[in-house]
Amino acid sequence: QVTLVESGGGSVQEGGSLRLSCAASVSTKMMQYIGWYRRSPGKDRELVMTITPKDYTDIADSVKGRFAISRGTFDNTVYLQMNNLKPDDTAVYYCTASLVYGTYWGQGIQVTVSS
Repeated sequence: QVTLVESGGGSVQEGGSLRLSCAASVSTKMMQYIGWYRRSPGKDRELVMTITPKDYTDIADSVKGRFAISRGTFDNTVYLQMNNLKPDDTAVYYCTASLVYGTYWGQGIQVTVSS
């Protein structure tokens, strides 16, 4: 069993920044990928950004140039730096990790961007 704990969400004005953290119970080097999805009100959950152990990234077009993903020093934490936030970025953000024996999700954390 793998646990993922998100932190760092909150409310911000349009154009502001937030950094989300995801603390995993195992090293991210053991994962096929780790990253973030989000669900906006009335929409399906969608990819934001993921990263593999070899640092290949998959990123949604809507956040290119504004969001960046990185690992922590001890390889069990992943960060999502979100800059130039827009109201359309308002969503519950979920940390997710895929391993050979399953895919895991965090509880989710709210990000609200006001205009």
